[in-house]
Amino acid sequence: MTDIIRNYDVDALVKLDMSHHLHPFTDHKGLHGEGGSRIITRADGVYLYDGHGEKIIDGMAGLWCVNVGYGRKELAEAAYRQMLELPYYNTFFKTAHPPSIELAEKVAGKLPANFNRVFFSNSGSEANDTNLRLVHHYWQSAGKPEKVNVISRENAYHGSTVAGAALGGMAPMHKQGGKLIPTIHHVMQPYPFKYALEMDPEEFGLKAAKAVEEKILELGPETVAAFIGEPIQGAGGVIIPPESYWPEIQRICREYDVLLICDEVICGFGRTGNWFGLETFGIEPDLITMAKGLSSGYLPIAASGVSDKVADIIMEKGGEFFHGYTYSGHPAACAVAIANIEIMEREKLVERVREETAPHLARALRRFDDHPLVGETRSRGLLGAIELVQDKATRTRFKPDGKAGGLCRDHFVKRNAIMRACGDVMVMSPPLTITTAEIDALLDVAAEALDATAKDLGVM
Repeated sequence: MTDIIRNYDVDALVKLDMSHHLHPFTDHKGLHGEGGSRIITRADGVYLYDGHGEKIIDGMAGLWCVNVGYGRKELAEAAYRQMLELPYYNTFFKTAHPPSIELAEKVAGKLPANFNRVFFSNSGSEANDTNLRLVHHYWQSAGKPEKVNVISRENAYHGSTVAGAALGGMAPMHKQGGKLIPTIHHVMQPYPFKYALEMDPEEFGLKAAKAVEEKILELGPETVAAFIGEPIQGAGGVIIPPESYWPEIQRICREYDVLLICDEVICGFGRTGNWFGLETFGIEPDLITMAKGLSSGYLPIAASGVSDKVADIIMEKGGEFFHGYTYSGHPAACAVAIANIEIMEREKLVERVREETAPHLARALRRFDDHPLVGETRSRGLLGAIELVQDKATRTRFKPDGKAGGLCRDHFVKRNAIMRACGDVMVMSPPLTITTAEIDALLDVAAEALDATAKDLGVM
């Protein structure tokens, strides 16, 4: 079996995969019916290569995460050096190690001035679990244990653990036991394309924010602990809120003494043209969720940024925080994350996104605005979306929901390119190292995929 795997006997690998491997977010009956998985064997820059040698442009940076691109030897070397020196030790029991200390300082230095402490975990899901625990620990320490309710948004994604799925607003996940925490509540998302057909977007932004205030009043402000939101909803379909939305959310949280959790798992580490999406939208949170771009996906690591407001109360009141993970602050993962941030600084990737590639993507996407299948294109930083509709005037979708997106995604795959279908929204989130020429190449494939999808649906 080892020889099969190491020599990339692709057909044998597909059979082994189907025999032994349960994949995340997968219809396994459907996967087996289609003949199994595509085997990805290596990657470099913005390209993947499968077991047959096919070169694939990755418009999704893996899962929104490979910000510095594939094939970075310095990240592998950082892991290697650390594993030789100290491969593992925990950060429980009043111990620490140099990589966790250095990374905590480095991350805090990128956060707003009132964020000086970081709690490490291993994924965005775990970081949001941590934030939920921190919220309750904070209010208990502050003498307000009745503040237990947390407000999130429909179609939000905050992870796949029990707490992460409950915090998120994905209906299919909730149907499979993802809504097991009764103190988590959901309100409308700030999705102008879907909900503001005949409304000014900025007016709609205020309306969407008001839904949070109405839920606070319904539950009773004295019982509401926190509101959680992504600056831009990623897996929900790259939902970019109107400019009026976040300032009003900020006002509401302050007025009713509600903690604000900013989920930066996708937007963080340069994706929106700033180090964090909170800078892009002027958000002033109390807790910040980080993962993905923290290590560019090279090793699993995540973090919760904890504001002085929250940390000071917890430290002043004392008492153990009964929470943590075996691999919290894993030394090799921390070493890779440090090296990853140093690459971003040295190559000025955040500035490059803001000044060069993000404006180019915004201009390039507009080529599809007149396509018969496209209801809207939008982007912020290196996050982009193409809305697929049956009727452009009414924004009516094809039935069943997700049909058009699934067809379009498959046409991308056939052409050795990756864009993701979030329902009937085609989304992109390429490595921050992508060039303008590579953006154009990806969108050339998008043009072919859109035309092919339109023909499948009888639109062209």
